[in-house]
Amino acid sequence: MPTYFLPAPSQIAIATVTDAPLLMSSAWNTLSMALTALVVVSVLGTGLALGLAASPVLERAIKPLAVGLQVTPIIAIAPLAVIWAGLDHSGRAIVALASIVAFFPVFSGALTGLKSADPDLERLFDLYGANRWQRLFRLRLPAAAPFILEGHKVAAGQALIGAVVAEFVARTGSSQGLAWRILEAGNKLQTPRLFAALFTLAIMGGLLYAALQSLEQWVLQRWRGR
Repeated sequence: MPTYFLPAPSQIAIATVTDAPLLMSSAWNTLSMALTALVVVSVLGTGLALGLAASPVLERAIKPLAVGLQVTPIIAIAPLAVIWAGLDHSGRAIVALASIVAFFPVFSGALTGLKSADPDLERLFDLYGANRWQRLFRLRLPAAAPFILEGHKVAAGQALIGAVVAEFVARTGSSQGLAWRILEAGNKLQTPRLFAALFTLAIMGGLLYAALQSLEQWVLQRWRGR
C-alpha cells in the first residue's frame, strides 16, 4: 500500500520523533488559544448563569438565544469571524470561535446546577430569613459546583475542537497551530506527518481532560470536606 495512502506505524513513529519540536510548538499554540477561550467562557457563561438564575424572565428571554448559538454549525460562521477579526489577526477569530463552541456547556451546567439546590434547604433558608447573597453563596453555588466543573470538562474539549476548526477555516500560517501542520502535510501528501499531528492533537486533548478531571476531584473533596 502506498505510503501517501496509509503509512506504516514505524513511519508515523519516525515522523513523530523527527517533527517533535515543531509539533510541540504548534500544539502549544493551539492549546493556548483553547485555554484562552475556556477562561473567557468560564467568566461569561458562569456570570450569565448567575444572573439568569435570579430572574426567570431573563432566563426565558436569553436561553433560546444561547441554544440557537449552540446549534449553529461553527463552520458556517467561521468565515464571518475571520473577516471581522481581520486577516492579520487570525488569533482573535480563533479564540472567538472556540469560545462560541465552548460557551453552552459552561452556561448550561452552571444554570442547571444553580437551580438544583435541595428544596428542603431552600425552605430552611427562607425560615431563617437568608438574603439573596447568603442563599447564592451558601446554598446554590455549593450545590452547583459539580455541574459547573462537569461543564468545564466538556467545554475544554469543545474549545480545542473550535480552535482547530477555526484554524482550518482561517487557512493562515500566522497561528502556526496543529491544524496548520495537518493542512501543510495533507497538501504535500506527507501522510506520516499528518498522522503524527493527529496523534499529538489526540494526546493533548486527553491530557487536558485528565487535568480538569483531577482538578474537579480536588475541588469537590475540599468543598465537601468543609
